Amino acid sequence: MREPELRQHLVEICHRLYRQGYIAAGDGNVSAKLEDGERVLVTPTGFHKGFIKEDDLVICDLHGKLLKGKHKPSSEFLMHELVYAERPEMGAVVHAHPPITVGLALAGVSLAQCILSETCLVLGAILTAPYSTPTTHEVPDILRPFVRQTNAVVLDRHGALTYGRTLDEAYNRHEAMEHAAKITHAARVLGPVAPLPPREVAKLQQLARDLGIPRAPDPCTLCNACPNGTGGPIPLPITGGEEQLVDAVVRKLRGEN
Repeated sequence: MREPELRQHLVEICHRLYRQGYIAAGDGNVSAKLEDGERVLVTPTGFHKGFIKEDDLVICDLHGKLLKGKHKPSSEFLMHELVYAERPEMGAVVHAHPPITVGLALAGVSLAQCILSETCLVLGAILTAPYSTPTTHEVPDILRPFVRQTNAVVLDRHGALTYGRTLDEAYNRHEAMEHAAKITHAARVLGPVAPLPPREVAKLQQLARDLGIPRAPDPCTLCNACPNGTGGPIPLPITGGEEQLVDAVVRKLRGEN
């Protein structure tokens, strides 16, 4: 998509996030790669995305260096940089604060289990990453193994992150995640929720591959929802970098405390 059309579409996505109630005030940020794949159109820091205009958007490189525009790129661009580095096939990133998704995470309810066939097909497991301080390097350090393993990540006490090959795909994944959260919440109010059997999950994963829907390189290591049937990701350290996260995963897989 050429720059003028991409500006128009990115602004519409921002307005849609606001209309859907996924952001408020200065919440959220959205980015998308330009045609050359080396520059990124991104929302500026401190702007209300529900009323943002095309001229407000800025262009930076893949590391967040401002190339064009009157404002600073989003203060949370580190998340976008991480996605583009770890998943180079992705062309857009959406970060917002969908209330039901975030509310479930606050209550300790994971969306990792594959409950809905559509969600499993489009997103795979929705993992919850441990808390990290927004706008700091803690965020990419904590998120890196999660970004490698899923197309939708819940950030504990913060929000959620989705990404896709196009801006529409990145946004649609965010909407699908919040829709799954609403259904999960409604179902849990009425009674226990059983996940799809592992065999059915495997069939959906194969269907996704057949349809060309990008799958994360390793979608199961951090999830742990299918083997024990209780759902929820492997407990991970609240603080620390990628090495501590990997160590925690290895210990869990070995059956160590």
